[in-house]
Amino acid sequence: MKQVEVSILGQVYMLGCPEGGETLLTAAVASVDKEMTTIRDSGKVRARERIAVLAALNLAYQLAERGAVPPPAAATPATPAQGTPESDAALDALLRRVDAVLADDGQLL
Repeated sequence: MKQVEVSILGQVYMLGCPEGGETLLTAAVASVDKEMTTIRDSGKVRARERIAVLAALNLAYQLAERGAVPPPAAATPATPAQGTPESDAALDALLRRVDAVLADDGQLL
């Protein structure tokens, strides 16, 4: 697993990345950073944690609109929904970034 340094909302993170996945990771980071910056710049939300959660929800909604995420009724706790490998990887990457943001920053801006 390769370590890649990225910046999201002006904060630097070291993320694990599978070999050959740098391009996908870079694109995911750019999407998350853009979404978080848009939310922050709206002036309505100041806490990084809230910005991260709203960005995650917005991005997940966009994936669902494209059909990349099955509707919630398709999944049960015992049997997780089966997505495409690409959507699963994108969602996993997004969740890792949200976890990193939430774990590292529990205070207001």
